Amino acid sequence: MELGLRGKIALVTGASRGIGRGIAEGLAAEGCSLLLTGRDEAALAAVRAKATALGGMAKSHAIDLRREDAAAALVAAVRAAYGRLDILVNNAGTTKRGDFLTLTDADWQEGFALKFFAHMRLARAAWPLLAASQGTIVIIGGTAGKQPTANSIIGASVNSAVNAFAQALAQLGNEAGVQVNVVSPGHVDTDRLQRRIDALKAETGLDEAAARERYRQSLGVSRLGLPGDVADMVAFVASPRGRWLHGAVVDLHGGQIRPI
Repeated sequence: MELGLRGKIALVTGASRGIGRGIAEGLAAEGCSLLLTGRDEAALAAVRAKATALGGMAKSHAIDLRREDAAAALVAAVRAAYGRLDILVNNAGTTKRGDFLTLTDADWQEGFALKFFAHMRLARAAWPLLAASQGTIVIIGGTAGKQPTANSIIGASVNSAVNAFAQALAQLGNEAGVQVNVVSPGHVDTDRLQRRIDALKAETGLDEAAARERYRQSLGVSRLGLPGDVADMVAFVASPRGRWLHGAVVDLHGGQIRPI
């Protein structure tokens, strides 16, 4: 399916690994030119090279999105590199899991700093460029925003806030011509998930294959997600073919969350 993304300019945060890297490579394969950001310059260089090999033009700008001036710096970088912006993918940020009574204020502040305030600031800074191009914002959320669990209490709180923010921003998007959506992945096979598999192996003595199978069964899904699954959804949502999708939270979890 031709998505009509060739020649579009995309800014992808958290692009150095995992889901963000998958999204960057997926958009490059569709012909987008990219500005990639993250905190690991060496990892960004590898993603930039892969994206270029896939057919897209790619530049990178390593920055800590927790800085209050980071959003303005990134928008200035994309303006200098390409002169416009069509797609903003807010992907950066993870949240700490654990016992509510032992999670600290710093843990909560860190969760909101990267996965809420960084998204909000970048959307605000990029809004004039996106309005000029009638562009799109895709925020990568998480299923805990709809199905909270005690062990992921920070993630549940942050992702619920992200969903509300995006749906409110979509109302402004109706006036400005900017599409706004959230894609909420379930358990995706990344380095972060591998750490959970490794912990299960240490706890149970299972080998890699058996630990992965037990983890999969615990989720009640046919397979774990892949970064490419999320990349494909983001590409569709951001394309002209997905334009009528607006103000939505798109669940992508292989059936892990059961309907109410």
